[in-house]
Amino acid sequence: MNSEYRMLINGTLHSAQKTFDVINPATGTVLAKVPDMDPEQVTLALESAEQGFKLWSKTSLAAREALVMEYSAVLEQHKDQIIDLLISETGKPLDNAEYDFGMLITCLKFFVEEAKRIDQPVLVDPDGRFHHYIQRQSLGVVVGYLAWNFPLLNLGYKLGPSLASGCSAIIKPSQVTPLATLLCAELALKVGFPAGVINVITSDNYAVTNPLLTSNVTDMFTMIGSTQSGVNCMQTASTSVKHFSVELGGNAPVIVYEDADITKAAHDIVDLKYANSGQVCVSPNRCFVHESVYDEFIATSKAHAQGIQLGVGRMEGRIMGPLSSEKERSSILARVNAAVAAGAKVELGGAIPDSHTDGYFMEPTILSNVSLDMDIVSDEIFGPVLAVIPFSDQDDILALANDCEYGLSAYVYTTNLQRGLQAASEIQAGSVCINEAHYSIQLPHGGLKQSGVGKDCSRYSLQEYFTNKRVSILVND
Repeated sequence: MNSEYRMLINGTLHSAQKTFDVINPATGTVLAKVPDMDPEQVTLALESAEQGFKLWSKTSLAAREALVMEYSAVLEQHKDQIIDLLISETGKPLDNAEYDFGMLITCLKFFVEEAKRIDQPVLVDPDGRFHHYIQRQSLGVVVGYLAWNFPLLNLGYKLGPSLASGCSAIIKPSQVTPLATLLCAELALKVGFPAGVINVITSDNYAVTNPLLTSNVTDMFTMIGSTQSGVNCMQTASTSVKHFSVELGGNAPVIVYEDADITKAAHDIVDLKYANSGQVCVSPNRCFVHESVYDEFIATSKAHAQGIQLGVGRMEGRIMGPLSSEKERSSILARVNAAVAAGAKVELGGAIPDSHTDGYFMEPTILSNVSLDMDIVSDEIFGPVLAVIPFSDQDDILALANDCEYGLSAYVYTTNLQRGLQAASEIQAGSVCINEAHYSIQLPHGGLKQSGVGKDCSRYSLQEYFTNKRVSILVND
């Protein structure tokens, strides 16, 4: 495995004067060194993306599709190498890593196919004098900052619509997990993309990369990350008019009514909660369960979660990997301990496992007797902690679900159709799933309130990478 990786800028691979370390979270040891880009490389990336856009936006959709499909095939040919590298830098189990990689391929193929269905509608002229229509044109240079939890899925979310729409892209993967993304960038050289269409850079210094945000060359800034990071980046980028599409923090509520299928609800929530070690933006975080089924839900959830094993990579069974860093693990454990000190009960886990003292593993954790004033509820817990909160008929449960600055995802379990539809209407979240968590490439993904603006996935995402130009042609004097 390589000990040093290079960036893709203007169709060539680049090192830098400085590097930073990438840590294997399963062992806590240095996995590789990655370029910490130089200021002049930021300028080169912007200039090359600007030139790349001029070529790519004039390339026919059919020609773009051919290159994107060829790139997808190249990535598939190197699937095992990419996935092994992804596992090393993230600590993912094999099934999660395969999903992460698979979503990159899915996004590349979906968006270039969906681009064929971008409409250019004709608008009625009341006087019959003009023929009006909307012309969609490629937006421009896209700068995308990626999160560390699903590196390749995130790459697909941003690179897919960029390539399909005729935009050029400057992608900055997280400094925590950049390796598989850099390998995918290097493999793009096997395909005949014009120089500057795909640029993938790495840095651990925002002072160096901020010109990517402030430059007038940048037409769209898009990212996946925390709300505070998103606000900071948008503030920095507001030196000129730009488009923003940002998927930010979440604190997803779950409502389990007394008439729900409790076994189905408990298994569904546990499976989603501990997927990727709880490091998922749509992970259930505030789990409200009706008091009449509270004990049953706790017992069923605990039994299901006990079947999870800790490990990495190509192990059999239901596997959960480590957290991303010691800093994150310590923060989560501190909040668990604070909740326990305030009266919460540890039903399962709650500590560092004796069996995995290397790396950043944490036991799958379930807390009962949780109250709304605990940080474990009010803050997004990006880790394997399920906080279960009882509610009664006297509670306005939809108001409690909405009592949060975030609005990314929500989950409701009930067999009452009217109740489910009311919850879907009133819960303030970009996605509301009734009786099963479900996400797919053709469905828009994004938040309300402080969870961001814009969408990933679906035609709604692709539309953000085009302009809407109104054209009016005089037909009848």
